[in-house]
Amino acid sequence: MINKLLGKAVMTLAGRDDFAIPKHDSPLFEGVDWDNLPRHVAVIMDGNGRWANAQGQVRTVGHSAGAKVLKNILKTAIGLNLESLTVYAFSTENWTRPATEVKFLMNLIYGYLKQELQEMHEDNVRIHFIGDIAGLPDYLQEEIRKAEELMKNNTGVKFNVATNYGGQDEMIRAIQKIAVSVQNGEITPADIQKELIEDSLDTCGNPPVDLLIRTGGDHRLSNFLLWQVAYAEFYSAEVPWPEFSPKCFVKAIKEFNNRDRRFGGLNDDKK
Repeated sequence: MINKLLGKAVMTLAGRDDFAIPKHDSPLFEGVDWDNLPRHVAVIMDGNGRWANAQGQVRTVGHSAGAKVLKNILKTAIGLNLESLTVYAFSTENWTRPATEVKFLMNLIYGYLKQELQEMHEDNVRIHFIGDIAGLPDYLQEEIRKAEELMKNNTGVKFNVATNYGGQDEMIRAIQKIAVSVQNGEITPADIQKELIEDSLDTCGNPPVDLLIRTGGDHRLSNFLLWQVAYAEFYSAEVPWPEFSPKCFVKAIKEFNNRDRRFGGLNDDKK
């Protein structure tokens, strides 16, 4: 039954070019300031459908191409020794898309896990899905549980995949969780501080987002990590996600290297 559900979604993941984890002395990393890297990078992978339409293809072709790109970006993040990489795979608003596209995306995520699970494990990746996972198809929920269980003790990059995720929905769920604790007498309203809220979010255990990348040329958050990006540096790439190469990713990292991060204050040389 599952094989029938996958259909073209799995087939289009086959035949990728291999991309090895780049080493520190790789030409790809030339000019990177290793002492000033972001700890947590988040990515809004936008432009898949538009890219496909521009090629005269259906939108699902763009999503398949984007899945291939994601593997290379994850390997690049590993080479950079990033602590966390969070990607926006499917939003709470994406359910309004045509049913055929939604089904394809669910199957594509499933197929990605089935095919990439062992290699990610060997790369010491710790995968975690954030969002309202209970709202996903049962077969995908089961595969997510398998993947998280397999990689739960890995110590490499924390790879967060936002699926059925919305920043506002995440905040509502966090507030509800805290409200239950207050109702049960476990905490008082005065105990509700920044740390408690962060511990109640889906991204608990990850540092705040340092760098938010959006591909496809748009300049909006689209309900992504609303709390976590409070002081993130934004980087907008004009290229759509299927054209976002490791070189593009490193370019964003080097741009981050040169940002003057003040967190609401002034640096000593600017006072």
